Amino acid sequence: MKKWNFGIVGAGMIANFHAKAIQSLPNANLVGFCSDIPDQTRLVAEKYNCRAFGSNEEMLQSADIDIVTIATPSGAHLEPTIMAAQNDKHAIVEKPVEITLDRIDQMIAAHQQAGTQLGAVFNFRFGDAIQLLKDTVDAGRFGTISHAAVHVPWWRKPEYYAGSWRGTWKMDGGGALMNQSIHMVDMLQYLMGPIASLQAYTATIAHDIEVEDTATAVVQFKNNALGSIYGTTASFPGQLRRIEITGTKGTAVLVENSFTVWEFADQTEADNAVLTKFQNDSTGGASDPSAIPFEPHAKNFAAFISALDENRPFEIDGTEARKAVEIILAVYQSARERKMYTF
Repeated sequence: MKKWNFGIVGAGMIANFHAKAIQSLPNANLVGFCSDIPDQTRLVAEKYNCRAFGSNEEMLQSADIDIVTIATPSGAHLEPTIMAAQNDKHAIVEKPVEITLDRIDQMIAAHQQAGTQLGAVFNFRFGDAIQLLKDTVDAGRFGTISHAAVHVPWWRKPEYYAGSWRGTWKMDGGGALMNQSIHMVDMLQYLMGPIASLQAYTATIAHDIEVEDTATAVVQFKNNALGSIYGTTASFPGQLRRIEITGTKGTAVLVENSFTVWEFADQTEADNAVLTKFQNDSTGGASDPSAIPFEPHAKNFAAFISALDENRPFEIDGTEARKAVEIILAVYQSARERKMYTF
């Protein structure tokens, strides 16, 4: 079994989740960290008993590294990702893959030219509940789907944004949608397919930030189903994420990782066991961004390694990860121009 050597670009909160995920995998080895803050790099490297590289260039040029994970602020993913490609390193990038379509396209092009793989972190996709929901949609068990919705009613204290890159257009690329709700926007298009058009509103209600802390959109999918997106960091005390899908032959409601509704016209014994099987009391990141498990990241990284081992494209490559960013940017444009956005 080949063991893949990882380096992490970034030394903040999310880099810790990357480190724990990598160190939990039998075919992965964490070599070290690099970042623009030497003291922070040193501390996190000591914490995980690995190397603190002196610069991004030093780590990305190192022959000891096969794969880099990008855990910098959202608007600073482009440069290290392209540098990775230029040094023949595969890269897997934290969500959002970047904050503009042009920057994402540059990243995709760099890795295509280098012949390396560019992957993204959408770790919510790897949960058993999501896979069951995806398989059920694909099997047509909902009949003709009439509506699909995602809700992210989260809360962030003012201190979360204070003196930070978060909540800025330049480095966060948006607010409650681009940062907190992007996983669920990805879920919506992953489960339902492409969106044809949307009409959206955004607002900044509870925080002193440049970007939105509340957004909502009504969407029509290319399969003619309707849907909605709701994301906020202004919903005290923070509630669990929710996905609802309903159609002419069935309805499912997933709250975080627990199904609260699972009912079909052709109900089976296996269906009857779903509500009991999928129960999870976790609050996820509803009010605390650090209160998430690292295991979904580990599954995401393991799937990326598997794609490399089997010499096949990763299912969440740059092009796939781009889709959620495109939807969010369309929400912002619709809200800004007060008109429908058509894809």
